[in-house]
Amino acid sequence: MTELELKYGCNPNQKPARIFAADGELPVTVLNGKPGYINFLDALNSWQLVSELSAATGLPAAASFKHVSPAGAAVYSPLSEILKKIYFVEDLDLSPIACAYARARGADRMSSYGDWAALSGVCDESTARMLAREVSDGIIAPGYTDEALEILRKKKKGSYNIVRIDKSYKPAPIEHKDVFGITFEQGRNNLNIDSGMFSNVVTANKDIPSHALRDLTVAMITLKYTQSNSVCYVKDGQAIGIGAGQQSRIHCTRLAGQKADNWYLRQHPRVLSLPFKDGIGRADRDNTIDVFISDDYMDVLSCWEQYFTQMPQPLSRSEKRAWLDTLTGVSLGSDAFFPFGDNIERAHKSGVQYIAEPGGSIRDDNVIAVCDKYAIAMAFTGIRLFHH
Repeated sequence: MTELELKYGCNPNQKPARIFAADGELPVTVLNGKPGYINFLDALNSWQLVSELSAATGLPAAASFKHVSPAGAAVYSPLSEILKKIYFVEDLDLSPIACAYARARGADRMSSYGDWAALSGVCDESTARMLAREVSDGIIAPGYTDEALEILRKKKKGSYNIVRIDKSYKPAPIEHKDVFGITFEQGRNNLNIDSGMFSNVVTANKDIPSHALRDLTVAMITLKYTQSNSVCYVKDGQAIGIGAGQQSRIHCTRLAGQKADNWYLRQHPRVLSLPFKDGIGRADRDNTIDVFISDDYMDVLSCWEQYFTQMPQPLSRSEKRAWLDTLTGVSLGSDAFFPFGDNIERAHKSGVQYIAEPGGSIRDDNVIAVCDKYAIAMAFTGIRLFHH
């Protein structure tokens, strides 16, 4: 048995703590830092997500994890000048794997603050330079270039967590988990997710183009490693809104939809031209932008005056709605069936045109009818993807 001692468990009072392999060797090597219990939960879940994303799409993949759910996940696709600006990478020359991580982290930068990063391929200098200036707890990847290691080992005063995983590692088909002194056992969720899962299109609109099949694949693989209940909005190979761990399906859809809306509102010309003072850091800009596009901006105006050369006028609700109405081509996945059509009504407000969900609700007819109302194409997968 091989093991790795951890600083503590989920909380400082939970000692001792370790990870170990009962049979064989641990598939992970710590190259720098001392990852903790939650760090490794994020690392191992995020690695599974990105490795499956890359295998399913043939593209480099990345994820940004917080508290055992993804804040963002993406496969490689070139960034527009606007996305480079809102992701704060316009000054960097990004490799494909760095571009994937920029997309993953850029989906919800507020939630990605202090994240765990995961890459499907070797971490290169380009990705390391981007990570070096962000607030992040650690990274897992199957390899690192010498240049990348040199950069990352200097992060957090030399304590940044760097983990290498054996790309060939295959876990046992049966997994175990202890809760309150009781051991649970189940078969691993080895379900293969690819575009073939979306062949059962149940709506009047049967057209799901190739880019949407890719995006639905991204959504469902992301949900496979998101704490349930969960819903994921995807556009251009990138999760733009993830609602995780909600007890109600509609609350998942609303939460993820609001995150998708915020992602798109960050691209509004008025937001892009906010008059920030020189020297304002990325985290403060993220926080300020998040408040600026919220409905509470005027109520907390005095808190943000220090960041602007002059106070900008907020976007009105009608201006926001007009801008959001231009968002189209969004795909949405759900880890379990939609019980009511209200989920579709909410999804439509965020530009959703393609949906994948298991089906099987007694109200499937109502959900399909609402999709038909908006000419949304929806596929029933027949597969639930709960993750706990």
